[in-house]
Amino acid sequence: MFDRSRGGENALLIQPYAGGPPAEGVLEEFTELTRSAGASVLATLNARIDKPNPSILIGTGKLEEVKAACDAVGADLVLINHALTPIQERNLERALERRVVDRTGLILDIFAQRARSHEGKLQVELAQLRHMATRLVRGWTHLERQRGGSIGLRGPGETQLETDRRLLQKRVEMLQKRLEKVDVQHAQMRRARVRSELPRVALVGYTNAGKSTLFNALTGADAYAADQLFATLDPTVRRIELPGGNVVLADTVGFVRDLPHELVAAFRSTLSEAREADLLLHVIDADDPLRDERMAQVDEVLHDIGAGDIPQLLIFNKIDRIEGALPRLDQRETDYSAVWLSARERQGLELLNTALEQRLGLQRVAGQISLPVDAGRLRSRLHAIAAVRAECHEADGWQLTVDLPLADAMRLAAQPDGLPLRSLLPTEIPALPVESHA
Repeated sequence: MFDRSRGGENALLIQPYAGGPPAEGVLEEFTELTRSAGASVLATLNARIDKPNPSILIGTGKLEEVKAACDAVGADLVLINHALTPIQERNLERALERRVVDRTGLILDIFAQRARSHEGKLQVELAQLRHMATRLVRGWTHLERQRGGSIGLRGPGETQLETDRRLLQKRVEMLQKRLEKVDVQHAQMRRARVRSELPRVALVGYTNAGKSTLFNALTGADAYAADQLFATLDPTVRRIELPGGNVVLADTVGFVRDLPHELVAAFRSTLSEAREADLLLHVIDADDPLRDERMAQVDEVLHDIGAGDIPQLLIFNKIDRIEGALPRLDQRETDYSAVWLSARERQGLELLNTALEQRLGLQRVAGQISLPVDAGRLRSRLHAIAAVRAECHEADGWQLTVDLPLADAMRLAAQPDGLPLRSLLPTEIPALPVESHA
């Protein structure tokens, strides 16, 4: 046992790697995670590990180097960018005489600081308890001493470690029941949105890509946004109005490489906003040199939560950081595939609205159609959705002036009596008002 520092905010970072040098950007991201947790980075060390030591992960020689570095810079916390087993964490703390936290523990700490909603706090606590369950130590051994030889005092009793495990399991079961109730409430709200037939769009992306800033720009909300990793955890849902109709937009938690499995499991209900969306807006930091790698990591997490098959519209954000970059739309053969914009400077938002309307079928069609006398059913349908702007009765039928969403027009035109509407449908996507990105 050793006395842990009450501060614990002066950190030394260790970046393990195997074979060649560490992957580009890995240590920089871990440094940003450390600062997001509120710690100061005093020094960093690389540790080559061709064969992990089962007891301390790193080699004994590197362990001495780490201890000397901690003494030299005055670090009272050692952060390792790798998952540690309970025995490795305990042995490292005993050898270094400092608190040791692995990548999972660091991200859990950040989540604990940032959770604001009742559901978010429950999910973070549940993830923390599951992580802690394998790291309980016998710290209360003075309470376990059994006296013998006297009536009523025989038997081993229950050790403190067993008591801790039992209490922890009870707390886990209670949190799971509470989260089940919250899940039921959220499911009811999602069913209400489905009944309203409003298209559902979810913002997803790597942490700090600008999702919350874009959410605020589109909805006028005041969701917390900052230039830091995991600035927001709790999902926020708002309705936005587009020329072609209303849309439900949800902001979700950001992703990161090697996201701990405890968090993926705990935040599965939060990420259901992405899993049940009609369209995902994949927000990407356009100025990030590792953006392709970040995109692949987000796609991997989406696949893990069951949202890998949902259509995506790529949003390349922060173009204000790229010299000479202008808002633009990228076009595929049948639809828009990407939007380049700056949410902070509110540049290119109108292009995003255009792409949303096209991808969600919210574009409108308008014009005049002639209905024969036997098309009364189609006429009543058009009146039911308030698509008729003017009507003139003629001897052989009706002359209608209509204005309706493209999705409704396509649905009605597909009916056996929908032939008159087919003349209003566009044959291809309208020409782009801006240059197309190669």
